Amino acid sequence: MLVGVGPLDPADVVAVAREGVPVALAPDARDAVAASRAVVDRLAASEEPVYGVSTGFGALATRHIAPADRARLQRSLIRSHAAGTGPRVEDEVVRALMLLRLSTLATGRTGVRLETADAYAALLSSGLVPVVHEHGSLGCSGDLAPLAHCALALMGEGDVVDDGVVRPAGEAFVEHGLTPVELGEKEGLALINGTDGMLGMLVLALHDLDRLADAADLAAAMSVEGQLGTDRVFAADLQALRPQAGQAVSAAHLRALLAGSPIVASHRHGDGVVQDAYSLRCSPQVAGGLRDTIAHARTIAARELEAAIDNPSVLPDGRVESHGNFHGAPLAYVLDFLAIPVADVASMSERRTDRFLDVARNRGLPPFLADDPGVDSGLMIAQYTQAAIVSELKRLAVPASVDSIPSSALQEDHVSMGWSAARKLRRAVDGLARVLAIEVLTAARGIDLRAPLEPARATGAAIARLREVAPGPGPDRFLAPEIDGATGLVRSGALVAAAFAAAGIPTSSAAPTGTLDRNGATA
Repeated sequence: MLVGVGPLDPADVVAVAREGVPVALAPDARDAVAASRAVVDRLAASEEPVYGVSTGFGALATRHIAPADRARLQRSLIRSHAAGTGPRVEDEVVRALMLLRLSTLATGRTGVRLETADAYAALLSSGLVPVVHEHGSLGCSGDLAPLAHCALALMGEGDVVDDGVVRPAGEAFVEHGLTPVELGEKEGLALINGTDGMLGMLVLALHDLDRLADAADLAAAMSVEGQLGTDRVFAADLQALRPQAGQAVSAAHLRALLAGSPIVASHRHGDGVVQDAYSLRCSPQVAGGLRDTIAHARTIAARELEAAIDNPSVLPDGRVESHGNFHGAPLAYVLDFLAIPVADVASMSERRTDRFLDVARNRGLPPFLADDPGVDSGLMIAQYTQAAIVSELKRLAVPASVDSIPSSALQEDHVSMGWSAARKLRRAVDGLARVLAIEVLTAARGIDLRAPLEPARATGAAIARLREVAPGPGPDRFLAPEIDGATGLVRSGALVAAAFAAAGIPTSSAAPTGTLDRNGATA
């Protein structure tokens, strides 16, 4: 994949992060990088003090650095800033943040040398992944410590992951034919002053949440069906009374997924139930709120993908100016914002699961959906697992971005904590997938126990796909592998794909919600 001057496509970020697609600089990027480097070379030869070129960093920016010491300045910057600690960050996150840093280098606004940008692309394409640690970034000035660990590897120092094994970078470079880089003026700063870790995790989360929003609709449809709920509340004219875009999409999904259901038809008249519980009746409003939050976050991510984050920046007229564009606040806010509906969608999912297991509320199903209640516990503890995850998701919904701890002798006296917001969102997205998987397992068993009544074509297709990893009702058995199998189907989108294909729902339904009109029809 070629990285040019323009913004990256989010799908390309996911491909490089998760599939290891190799990258290289596009011709326009090579020209832009060379032009901006000429500006830095000119300033490096002058007596004019320029931050990052001939001065120290942060609170030490008033210190003038002699030309003979400027290469050492860059090495010292990277070594001192590679100060992360704690567990190793996932490889996909490191690849994403490296691609995004390379994208900024490609804009020609950072002043790095062409050979440095090429070496960064080569490292990213090599399969080696710099070791980056969980703790170290305040989200301002960008993700300094995580990016410094990547730059340290570029210098042939520190550690990298090579086919799952942690090794010294210098040793791995020799075997992979890579040459360590000796950084020039400004290059150390250009390699670490960005919001790339936050943005990379946001792009990956948005990709996953598109699938999970659809999975939440499928799980809700299966629960409505299995608990003998009604689909009338999802009618387009009722939903149009409140023209929220995400709500319209989710309600349209529920109508399509439940269309033609013999179970729903069996109690449409005369069952005496006037209204379903909120967790069934209001699912489009809650899942739709997640969709709208995703749409907002995608707008912020798209703007950031167009950005050239560094400080100082090399401008087209040859000026090198300092600014505050590295501050992670815009990303931190949406990363925190997303964690809220993620927790709430999971909370509603857990409530639907609990209704299936309570003989007082499940409308004729056995307690805990057990084969022989008392001897068997059925899905009792699966709901405990859900509840434990939901409790954690509520804690993860507490915003990180409202905190700030001053640093660098009060030069950096307000920070975004965007990296922390991104890390907790990753955990929240994982938790939502697991919660939805348990609801799907529970709902499928409940629907099977309604036999001889048959489910809708779409929900039946989902159950058939699920049965490849989790058998139907029966005596108690080892549940953990079934939960993991269902989680894999939810996370990959395979379960939703089976249901949506049977319902005739386009696979592009996860596109921005503005593509649907207020009634949930394609505009």
